[in-house]
Formats: sequence, C-alpha cells, structure tokens
Amino acid sequence: MTAPTGPPADPPAGPTAPLRCLVTGATGYIGGRLVPELLDAGHSVRCLVRDPGRLRDHPWRARVEAAAGDVTRPATLTGAFSGIDVAYYLVHSLGTGRGFEATDRAAAAAFGAAAAREGVRRIVYLGGLLPAGVPAADLSPHLRSRAEVGRVLRDCGVPTAELRAAVIIGSGSASFEMLRYLTERLPVMVTPSWVGTRIQPIAVRDVLRLLVGAAGLPPGLNRTFDIGGPEVLTYRDMMQRYAAVAGLPRRLIVPVPVLTPWLSSHWVGLVTPVPNALARPLVESLRHEVVRREHDLDRYVPAPPGGPTGFDASVRLALRRIRDAEVVTRWSSATPPGAPSDALPTDPDWAGGSLYQDVRERPVAAAPEALWRVVEGIGGENGWYSFPLAWALRGRLDRLAGGVGLRRGRRDPARLRVGDALDFWRVEEIEPGRLLRLRAEMRLPGLAWLELSVTPDGPGGSRYRQRAVFHPHGLAGHAYWWSVAPFHTVVFGGMARRIAERATELAGTPDPNGATIT
Repeated sequence: MTAPTGPPADPPAGPTAPLRCLVTGATGYIGGRLVPELLDAGHSVRCLVRDPGRLRDHPWRARVEAAAGDVTRPATLTGAFSGIDVAYYLVHSLGTGRGFEATDRAAAAAFGAAAAREGVRRIVYLGGLLPAGVPAADLSPHLRSRAEVGRVLRDCGVPTAELRAAVIIGSGSASFEMLRYLTERLPVMVTPSWVGTRIQPIAVRDVLRLLVGAAGLPPGLNRTFDIGGPEVLTYRDMMQRYAAVAGLPRRLIVPVPVLTPWLSSHWVGLVTPVPNALARPLVESLRHEVVRREHDLDRYVPAPPGGPTGFDASVRLALRRIRDAEVVTRWSSATPPGAPSDALPTDPDWAGGSLYQDVRERPVAAAPEALWRVVEGIGGENGWYSFPLAWALRGRLDRLAGGVGLRRGRRDPARLRVGDALDFWRVEEIEPGRLLRLRAEMRLPGLAWLELSVTPDGPGGSRYRQRAVFHPHGLAGHAYWWSVAPFHTVVFGGMARRIAERATELAGTPDPNGATIT
C-alpha cells in the first residue's frame, strides 16, 4: 500500500478545463448517480458497459457516449480508453458468490493495464474504509477484496486516487436499505453484537462531490484517501436516529453475542428484501470499527457551504421523495430523480423502501371519452362502484379515528381539478381524458394513492387501468396492508369491473356539455 504523503500547504484548485471521463459501473448505484454530476460539472462522459442497452432508462442517456466492454474480458477494453483523461472504476463482484476476490483482482488488473496503454492521466476508485490495526487476513472477504483492488490499481502505472468510504446513506445504497428495512420492520430487535460497532457514515451526495473533485487532483498523486461524514455513530445509533427522522417510535434493541456473521446475514435476509448474497458481505464488514484516520482529501476538495451532510439530514434526503408525494411516479419510472439521494428507476426492486400495489386492468367496449366520464365522476353521490358497505364502514372508522371520513363529497358532480377534495381522497394529479391520481387523506399507518387511467384500445374501444399504491409506515403499516389484502378482490376488483360496465352503459349517450360519446 502506498503510504499517504500529506497534502501541500497550498493545494491546487482543481481542473480549469473540461475533462474526458470514462465511467464503469454506470448502471450501478454510485455510477448511475455520478454520471449526471460529471456532466453538470462540464465534463464529457463515456460509459463502459457490457450492454449499452441497459443505459436507455437513465435520463442522461442522450448526453453520454456508450462503449461496450467488460472488465473481466480484457480483449473487450480495446479502444474504450481512447482520448480519456480520467477513468472511474466503480465495479466489483459483491454478491456473485465464491471466487469473487480473484475475479475482482483480475478485472482491476485488466482495467489498469488498458488505462496505462492509452495514456489515461488518472484513475479514481471508490473502495471501502478499513479498520485501524486489523491485519488483512482478519478482514471480511469483502473489505479485503476492495483493498486489494485499490492496491492493484495504484500499481498499474496510472496515478490512482482510492477514496475509502464506510456506510453510504442514500436511497438505493445496499447498506442504507438494510438499515431502512431493519429499523422500519422491527420495533423490537434481538440483534448481533455488531450493532455496537462505531461507523462513520457518509451521505451519497458527499461521496459524489468528492469523486468529481478527485478528477482534479495534482498529477502524479497516487494514494488512498479516507472519506466520511461529520459524525461517528454505532449501528444502534443509526437505527435510533433513522427511526426519529422517519417518525417511528424509539426502537428497543437488545444485542446478543451468539449471532455469528453467518447467522446475522441470514437474519438480515429474513427481515429485509436485500439479497442474502449482498447482506452477508455487508454484515461481515460490520465486525470492525471503520472510522476515517485522515482528512487529507478535504484540502484538495473543499467542503460545500455549511459543511458535509450530517446523518439526520442525509436520511431526510433519502426519504424526501416519499414525503413529497412523488413515490408513485418514481415506481412507475416516470420521473427522473431530482437529487443524488433519490432512488433511480433502474435501482433494484428492493431499493427505495417497501411499496405494496394492487393493479387491475380491463378492456372496455366503449370509447375512451365514455370511460373517462365515469372515472372523472367517481366518488361523492356516484360512490366508488363496489361494496358500498365497505366504503361506508371505512369512512365511519376514519371519522372515529379523527379523520375526514366520506362526508366531504366533491366540489362538482362531473368535473375535477388538482387540489379538489374527493371524499377521503385529494386530487393530486389529473390529465383530462387520460389519468386521475388521488392521494389518501384518511388515517393510515402509511401513505396511499389510487390511480385510474384510460387509454385507447382498438377501434372504438378503450382500456382501464387501476392501481392502488401503499407505502407502509413501520410495522403497523405492513400489518395494515396484509389485514385488508383479503378484501382487495371484492373492493378493487369489483370497482374495476363496475367502472368498465358503467362506461359501456354510457356509450352513445350525450355528456353534460352537449357532445355525444360513441
């Protein structure tokens, strides 16, 4: 390992001209968020991916160049580094099973050799923060491999900056998702002893800021840098702080020494949807304290106004889109993220927190206009087209709990606009003739939406799609969803069927504005 040399008294300010950057791992968690940050900083980006088609869902796809290549197959790297100034290495084989250390080592060697041949000026690599005084043989295989990859890159002949981070806080990060699910789903926990391990988490926005800034490090600088947020916390602290930010009751956490890392990973796999192949190496890495020992990179890449992001603020940012009522469009991949902390549509299904859905779709033997009349006229005196007793009972229960109930009705019997109250819903979005999205205002242990959409379907026909979405809040939210799930076929299934039938009945009748619907 190359020993840190310490920063000069007056570090350079960084690059003044745009750089040509190669990014590996652009379809992954960090890479997918780094690319737009580099573009916004004025740099050009080429993404090295095995299948360029996997980039198509990223909102920045049209702004980058794609090169097909695989770091585990050196022959495919020819030409990918041509004209590149800075190459970002953001790939690893975590979760691929046995042999991943050898795979990672060979891939890093191939990447470094290709970069050296093409005259790349700098490599930037994101590794793992290592515990102080722990021999390599005692590290978890995951951390040991990350350190070995950094050594291989630093020895390849291209100046390499290895940024070492511990837990990264942001929606989509495997470490953060593990923390999220454990805290939200378990109000009482019998936990492994590693909940007392001290960790220095860092917000994903700070990781990206430092990765972008590392592109402008002085020529020839070839070393590791520890990076971390402004706080050192135990895993127990992080769970309690997450609960406080998320509005959950304080968690009862009882650590026990009998859970080995192997058993712990299976426990995490049972409680969370994070795949066991990912959970196990992450859990094994929590055995040792990981706190940064130097702050040298801060001299080269100045902190933003207000300093690095604290833990509570980073959690708040990771939960922001749910609280801003954008979770529905996020899960339908309709809206690109607005900040690095947001979930991406290309993140794994288990990222971004739990989301339950009930989706119903039916062809309708009526024109879209007739179907839309029924959709826009829902609620109030027209009711909800299924199991009236169930809707009335839900309204009464909501009133007893201090909610609004069903008494509000609707402003206009035929037309809706954004912001209208609709029984115990609120119109959140409306696209006339196509989409109505309602946000629940009844008392619930979570957030709920009902989305009704209309599309043309063949000559004179249409298609009705209905989606109920529920984002649970804590264990009570999960319990609520599963307690009402048995009634969904009657309530939501009946609703979709009766709306389709009513639209068919309306076909050929005049609407209130004088037009004839056919």
